[in-house]
This record gives sequence, structure tokens and C-alpha cells, in this order.
Amino acid sequence: MPDFLLSLIIPCYNEERTIADCLTRVSSIADGASFSLEIIVVNDASTDNSRAVLRQWLSEHNFDSGKITVRVLEHEQNRGKGAALKTGLLHTTGDYVGIQDADNEYDPRDYITMLEPLVEGKADVVYGSRYLKSGTRRVLYFWHTWMNKRLTAVSNMFTNLDITDMETCYKLFTSGVIKKIAPALKEERFGFEPEITAKVAQGKCRVYECAISYNPRSYEEGKKIGWRDGVHALYCILHYSAHTAPLPMQILLYLFIGTVSMIVNMVCFAIAIQIGIGLTQAVLGAFALAALCNYLLCVAILFQHKAYWNTAGELFLYILSVSFMGGIDYGATLGLITLTGHPVWAKFFASVLGFAGNFLLRKLLVFPKRNRTP
Repeated sequence: MPDFLLSLIIPCYNEERTIADCLTRVSSIADGASFSLEIIVVNDASTDNSRAVLRQWLSEHNFDSGKITVRVLEHEQNRGKGAALKTGLLHTTGDYVGIQDADNEYDPRDYITMLEPLVEGKADVVYGSRYLKSGTRRVLYFWHTWMNKRLTAVSNMFTNLDITDMETCYKLFTSGVIKKIAPALKEERFGFEPEITAKVAQGKCRVYECAISYNPRSYEEGKKIGWRDGVHALYCILHYSAHTAPLPMQILLYLFIGTVSMIVNMVCFAIAIQIGIGLTQAVLGAFALAALCNYLLCVAILFQHKAYWNTAGELFLYILSVSFMGGIDYGATLGLITLTGHPVWAKFFASVLGFAGNFLLRKLLVFPKRNRTP
């Protein structure tokens, strides 16, 4: 391999038992290698003796050759793994940038293999997968592994990447890719993994995978991630990937949005009729409330909690599409009532028609792909 600088970021929170050994193992991968190594430890306001252990390790290791540099950055308040990684990513100077947990679950020597697709110019990002190969392994938590694999599958459905381990710690980037992504990262805890995977997919990066070894630790040994982080990861997949998801997933999402809006439409219409409101007012009022529900759900799910209206023309198109589908809903409802004599069933079929029309108008007219921001 040619000479280059590899940067590895180590987030550290209450890892006094493992951080020194982790640093020793990480620094050893530069022995005999043709690359230099930059290690950045981000101490995320540890409350144990991690800071003292770090100082002791640094005092015992003097890297005069310049081939290895070690820096320790401090957070004054605990902010989470994602925040620590962002701090480290913004301070790296290497040609390639990777992530290393401080808990010794991963073997830093695997980075030697992971570097190959990057150095050869075949990849922009390499994921180290814990599930690509079989062999001897420590057996621990079924549900933890099950959740990792299910989250990976859902993430793949939204990003259209075919990776086997989205939740892996080991991710290696070219500096050009990560310097574009890092400033925009928002997740401060374990939501970092689905967020950065979404941004890798949206950036059209060339992604490779590499089998890695994995020696998981138990919760008694200090493992921190829990089921709440899994639920939040699912939210992050939707939040960061939905607006750029493949068409089948957008249709499924809009099916959910349309179904909720249709139920609101029907319920409001039935209530209005029941309390004696006139037919025309009931149709228009129910449709207006359903349109508001539809809009709020579109913004919350498909457009990252924001409507990207950059011009008055886009706002006009949204109002026009709502008005157009309102006319379709009104005409279809009244026409079907005349034909069938059943107001609620008429509203149901008109709402189904509205679902298809609303999806096409929002996707192709109001929020076309060119106007979306990742």
C-alpha cells in the first residue's frame, strides 16, 4: 500500500477498564505498515477514571517518529456516541477515516483489509460486517442480534443499499466523503448509524463490505445500547431516508398517510352528517380536515419535518393540487351518492381515488425530486 494517513476516532464514555488496551491494540496496526496513523479519542465527559487512564497511557507511550499521533478531545458534558464521533470527525486530517469503539469488541487489525477497496480506488465507504462469515464466536443476546439484522433490513429498504450490517461500528470513509457528511450530522446517540448510512446512500457513494471479527461484551461487562436505541434507530431510518426512498417504499409510506387521511375524511364526514350539517358543507369540511392531516403527515414523514418551498410558485402548486383533488373528491362523492344512495360508501370510493391522485400530484408536481434536500 502507498503512504497515506489513516485517522481512527475512538469515542469514550466510562471505559476505564478497556480504553488503555484498546489504544495499545489500535496503535499496533501501524507497526510495519506503510501508512501513518492518527488516533483521536473523544472523552465524552466520563464519570469514571477514563480520563486518568488516558493520561497515564499517553505518558507511557511516546511516538517520536511521527508515524503515530494521538490526540484526546474532551466534552464538558456527556452528549452521546454520535456527538463524540462528530467532534472527532471534524478534527481528523487523514486520507481515510474510520471509527473504533473503546470496548474491545472489534479487532483493529481488520482495518488493514478494509482499507484495500479504498486504496485501490474501488470504494468511497467500507462497512465492516459482523455477519458476512461464519466461524467460532461468542454467543450472547438473540434479541440484540435480531434487532440489528431487522434494522439493517429496514434501512436497506429505504436506502436501496444491500448491506448486511448497518449497525456495525466499523465504517471507513475517504476524507472527501466524510468531510461532506460530518458537518450535517445531527444524531447524538446511537442514531448515528442509520443517519450516516442514509447520507452515504444519498451521496451515491460506492459502498463495499468486509467481513470482520466480533467479540461482543455483555451488559454486565459494560454494553450500553438498549431496546430504546433500537426504537430510535427505526425513527432515524424513516426521518433521514424516507424522502429519498425507492418508489415502492414511498408508495407504502403514502399508503399509510393516505389511509390515515382517508379515515379522518370518512369519520369527519360521518360525524358532520350525524349532527345535521348540510351535505355540501360536510363534504368540503371533511376534505379540508383530511387534506390538513395529509399535509402534516407528508411533512413529518416524507419531507424531514420541513416543507422545502423555495418559491411562491411551489406554494401555489400545493394549493392548486389540493383544490383540484378537492373538486375531484366533491364531484366523485356526489356522483356516487346519486348512483348508490350510500353516502359513506360513496365517500370511501372517492377517498381511494383521492389517494392515488394526491400521491401523484405531490411526487410529480408539488415536491419533485429536484426540490428535495437530503
